[in-house]
Amino acid sequence: MNTKHFSCKKHGIRPRMPSIGLALVLLISLASCASSCTELERTSLLQFLTELSQDADLTKFWQGTDCCAWEGIACNQNGTVTTVSLPYKGLEGRISQSLGNLTGLQHLNLSYNSLSGGLPPGLVSSSSIIVLDVSFNQLNGDLHELPSSAHGHSLQVLNISSNLFTGQFTSTTLKGMENLISLNASNNSFTGQIPSHFCNISPSFSVLELCYNKLSGGIPPGLGNCSKLRVLKAGHNNLSGIIPEELFNATLLEHLSFSSNGLQGKLDGTHIVKLSNMAILDLGENNFNGMIPDSIGQLKRLQELHLDYNSMSGELPPTLSNCTNLITIDLKSNTFSGELNKVNFANFPNLKTVDLIWNNFSGTIPESIYSCRNLIALRLSANKFHGKLSEGLGNLKSLSFLSLSNNSFSNITNALQILRSSKNLTTLLLGMNFMNETMPDDARIDGFDNLQVLAIEDCLLSGKIPFWILELANLEMLFLRGNRLSGPIPTWINTLDYLFYLDISNNSLTGEIPTALMTMPMLEKTAAHLGPRIFDLPVYDTPSLQYRIPIAFPKVLNLSSNKFTGMIPPEIGQLKALISLDISCNNLTGPVPLSIGNLTNLQVLDLSNNNLTGEIPAALRNLNFLSKFNVSNNNLEGPIPTGGQFSTFQNSSFYGNPKLCGSMLVRQCSSAQAHPAFTKERKRKAIFAIAFGVFFAGIAVVLLLGLLLVLIRLKSLTSTNRREDNRDVQTTSFDSSSEHELIMMPQVRGDKKLTFSDIVKATNNFDQEHIIGCGGYGLVYKAELPDGSKLAIKKLNGEMCLMEREFNAEVEALSMAHHDHLVPLWGYGIQGNSRFLIYSFMENGSLDDWLHNRDDDASTFLDWPTRLRIAQGASCGLSYIHNVCKPHIVHRDIKSSNILLDKELKAYVADFGLSRLILPNKTHVTTELVGTLGYIPPEYGQGWVATLRGDIYSFGVVLLELLTGLRPVPVLSTSKELVPWVLEMRSQGKQIEVLDPTLRGTGHEEQMLKVLEVACKCVNYNPSMRPPIMEVVSWLESINTGLQTQKSVKKKCSFPVIHENLVAK
Repeated sequence: MNTKHFSCKKHGIRPRMPSIGLALVLLISLASCASSCTELERTSLLQFLTELSQDADLTKFWQGTDCCAWEGIACNQNGTVTTVSLPYKGLEGRISQSLGNLTGLQHLNLSYNSLSGGLPPGLVSSSSIIVLDVSFNQLNGDLHELPSSAHGHSLQVLNISSNLFTGQFTSTTLKGMENLISLNASNNSFTGQIPSHFCNISPSFSVLELCYNKLSGGIPPGLGNCSKLRVLKAGHNNLSGIIPEELFNATLLEHLSFSSNGLQGKLDGTHIVKLSNMAILDLGENNFNGMIPDSIGQLKRLQELHLDYNSMSGELPPTLSNCTNLITIDLKSNTFSGELNKVNFANFPNLKTVDLIWNNFSGTIPESIYSCRNLIALRLSANKFHGKLSEGLGNLKSLSFLSLSNNSFSNITNALQILRSSKNLTTLLLGMNFMNETMPDDARIDGFDNLQVLAIEDCLLSGKIPFWILELANLEMLFLRGNRLSGPIPTWINTLDYLFYLDISNNSLTGEIPTALMTMPMLEKTAAHLGPRIFDLPVYDTPSLQYRIPIAFPKVLNLSSNKFTGMIPPEIGQLKALISLDISCNNLTGPVPLSIGNLTNLQVLDLSNNNLTGEIPAALRNLNFLSKFNVSNNNLEGPIPTGGQFSTFQNSSFYGNPKLCGSMLVRQCSSAQAHPAFTKERKRKAIFAIAFGVFFAGIAVVLLLGLLLVLIRLKSLTSTNRREDNRDVQTTSFDSSSEHELIMMPQVRGDKKLTFSDIVKATNNFDQEHIIGCGGYGLVYKAELPDGSKLAIKKLNGEMCLMEREFNAEVEALSMAHHDHLVPLWGYGIQGNSRFLIYSFMENGSLDDWLHNRDDDASTFLDWPTRLRIAQGASCGLSYIHNVCKPHIVHRDIKSSNILLDKELKAYVADFGLSRLILPNKTHVTTELVGTLGYIPPEYGQGWVATLRGDIYSFGVVLLELLTGLRPVPVLSTSKELVPWVLEMRSQGKQIEVLDPTLRGTGHEEQMLKVLEVACKCVNYNPSMRPPIMEVVSWLESINTGLQTQKSVKKKCSFPVIHENLVAK
């Protein structure tokens, strides 16, 4: 609110008067203008200033006796203070009750400061204040019953949004506010139900905003009695149930928003027609199903339609064409189908945004959409569109954001020729189309003058990195991963002055890494910044984040999985702005450059799977932000540096380098390796020792020859008896004398050799005391090797498994699954009729043990931050096998006992893919169904095959276990099973009561309730309404654990790659 000081102005036309009379009038007017505030008002304002701990130097400006002249103060003609407007001043402290003494105050604006404490009741109940705005502060407490006022309450607009208020809205809240028109209480922590009594208090009440609170229960039907209600916003709460039909009696509604709740049901066409004044309808992120009713076309004033992230289906009604004022259509992440041609987009002259990602639309892009000349953002990703792009697409001259990824479009050359006419394009996402075509290298492909983000990934395109990219002078991000591009990286790459994200991984590029790449301007200068441009639509990564601005992406150079040769250029140390450097899986040779130690902003460094030699430079200890480091499967040698971040890296980061040594490896460093400075002195001593030893060696040889003859004689006498003694042992145990070598995965275990006899000894011939797990697939044994390392040996019954060759092939395929949250498969073997899988040993057992078999002592208690990290980690592991593994892996048996915990309580998903090792007619589970009792999705009982959505249900049960501490199936048959009990309690608004009693009162209830909503979505009875795992990952990672300073919460599932083929919110 702008502060305006009163200025005397002459209004109207008066009769002409003598000059002396005019002089008298002017004198009177000037006297009136000169009127100053009263002493009481001045004192009250100074008292307000005194109670502030930070007054933003107002003390300097509030001088003199006339407070009407003070900054932020305005008075009327009589000198009465009517306005106090001090937004964005940086004020701190409490709001003084003294402001209530300003009897003429009408407008009070203290928004966007850092004020704390409660809101003085006297201000809300003031008889003069009309507008009170204290939004965006740190005020707390609840809204007490207001004191009565002899003169009534004048308040019309109350804005307390974005504070820390708590409590519930009761029937006495704001009682007596008969003039109240607008209440904005969004972004606080109010609980209970939506209030409906304001309409009874004030007949003119028209605006109610309650978004981002903790409100629960259903939508009160009484809101339908608000005859003047124009705006109703209650998104991002915990509301449930259906939209009551009484609400549609509020026929003046213009803006209705219930986004991000748990509402369900269908849109009733007979009722929605009553809202003929509706301009904005936002019901996104709920559980609505069914079709969009035909009557939607009667909402002629509709400007924005948001039905995203629901379970709605069917075709779009042709009557939608009647909503001619539409500006935004957001239907993403539903199961809408059919062709779009039935909607006449030419009727939408004002249309700016269309977002239909993650649906089942098919056919071609309708020609009518090319008439929308004001269209800015068009996203049709992850549907079933096909064919060539139409020439009409070039008519969209205002188009800035276009995403067509993950469809079946063809003819990429034609597409680029057409799109170059859209001169305003800044973001172009075309990945997962044009399969097996050739990347066009036509110099005529130009015109993308403003293009900043280009993604043509995972198309299996052949050819070379095209020359026309050189002309994209404003390009910031380039994604060409997942193609079959060959040839070298062009030397002109460094002429792209604004390029800061380059991903050309998973191609067949050859040659050496060019030094031109080492002089990319945006990667050289840490101070180089781009403008804060905002994406027209949020861009999704894989999967955990959505990006609103390009500069939120990290600065990345990803050259992995190509055929690059030669050495890593030492000039790489010039790229000081780099956050992530990945040159893994190439044929690079030579040493790791010392200059990498100069990349002090680096968070990810992956040099694995090359032929690098030499030592790991100690200078890498300077990389204080490095959270992911991998040099596995090279030919490095010498000691692993100590200090810095090196103590935090997993052992697997160094595997496959047999000459490396260090405390985290089996091979320990000798003192010479650990202290290279002493090596020369020790060499001199060694020369003398060798000479001295040679003299005595000759004498020793003679003595040994004599001793050998004696031993041979003795052995021939005892060998017969020894064979007899061993016969019984060998017939009752595994062939412990067999030196059959187990197959170890080099990418996990390096060159470590392990024989079957090693396993037999480590488990004491698979003694019962070594059993640490028992499941449908077989027994699990703990094995401790002589070097102190521990393994988990899963012994499968050979009668259930595939034949040897098929078994080997399947295990080899499973061994390719590598993720930080999957239990690493070290190796496997076949001995007789048994199959063995060798895994990492997890020191802390399973999640099931910690939740259900723990002792009462505090050391075995999982606090909420730990449980949340376990949920986040397990979801990432499940996401990997669902989406990254090719083919995708359905786990089939997600449960808490299959989520293992290492010594740091980091979560690992176990037993993934084991169903592929079992013969189809051999059940591996504890029931005849797929899975384990309590975790089995309801549709499996109808004869369904195992599905990804079935895994989601089982994972939702695990989330409920983490939240409640209860088993899925109770020990006592008198108790209800976990899922139906939780859903029943939730429907009654008793979510808090389902939480683990040991976790209540710890201050984490808000986070727990958010996870509860995620879990309830996962265990939805309808499989199609369950979210994909990528969406679950995103939700869980969006929950702030409050532990940002700990390394354990810095991880994400992966670094971003623009795919837009999976849901992430």
